[in-house]
Amino acid sequence: MRILITGGAGFIGSHLAEAYLESGAEVYVIDDLSTGSLNNINHLKENISYRGRLFIHIDSILNRELMLELVGTCDVVHHLAAAVGVEYILKNPLASITTNIQGSEIVLELCNKFKKRVLIASTSEVYGKHTHAPLIETDNIIYGPSSKFRWSYAASKLMDEFMALAYHRTTGLQVTVARLFNTVGPRQTGNYGMVIPRMVNQALKNQPLTVYGDGNQTRTFTYVKDVVWAFMRLVENSGAFGQVFNIGGIEEISILNLAKRIILASGSSSEIKLIPYDVAFGKDFEDMQRRVPSIEKINQLIGFNPQTFLDTILSEVIEYMRNRSIAN
Repeated sequence: MRILITGGAGFIGSHLAEAYLESGAEVYVIDDLSTGSLNNINHLKENISYRGRLFIHIDSILNRELMLELVGTCDVVHHLAAAVGVEYILKNPLASITTNIQGSEIVLELCNKFKKRVLIASTSEVYGKHTHAPLIETDNIIYGPSSKFRWSYAASKLMDEFMALAYHRTTGLQVTVARLFNTVGPRQTGNYGMVIPRMVNQALKNQPLTVYGDGNQTRTFTYVKDVVWAFMRLVENSGAFGQVFNIGGIEEISILNLAKRIILASGSSSEIKLIPYDVAFGKDFEDMQRRVPSIEKINQLIGFNPQTFLDTILSEVIEYMRNRSIAN
């Protein structure tokens, strides 16, 4: 089995590559390193048992000729390459939209050309400003105005979903869409606004933990290896083709309480500092007050049920970042 992972040097992509290599597959990675890092996959390159089965291309998915070769070579495609993180999106709005829409267009066109199975990684951001829970795959979409670039990422990922489903309906492409809810774990960076690694880094330095707004906004968090487990099974299951699935955790927590949990788990002396949204992100930002998934659909199809809960996730991230800090 040959697997292509776009964005394979990223946080989730590197874990997915590792899982496929452990299963005996050949893994092809393409990543432009805009938000990914070779540090995420160096240990895979150095593993003797993976030699001859890991192929890495540092390039853009907008390079159609290279993508033509890679998609044609592989049996299954996991499309994870995308602009990610609130801070990155707000700082790079045009590049983010181009990467997300044109990149997915190329991936879907070529997967259709070669009749390859493909999983499109989408996001809970597509739901927009809902405050009810849980969010169901068939819920309506509610966005803010186009002047708020916060919503450009959500709209571009929703466009990816429309393209994927249109290919399935028109040509029978074996494509599945997975909406991710705050995937977290070791190797994730806080550089682009990811809340847990950002606050863990602050806690380990005994700096104030910065919480945006009043901190009452709530989220659930999903362990990266639970996400990888779901990806690998969805892409093999014919019942998933042409469908959209939530992949998320079940523990709802406010960001303020999350900060308190991180301080406690890390033994930090940090305080918590509330920062208004407009100070943190400027005028282009709006937040979602609540984001909790229904996982009934994916549970019924593949038996997905999160196996790793928040205390364990925090413990792993703290240990990873603490060891990384010592090593540096």
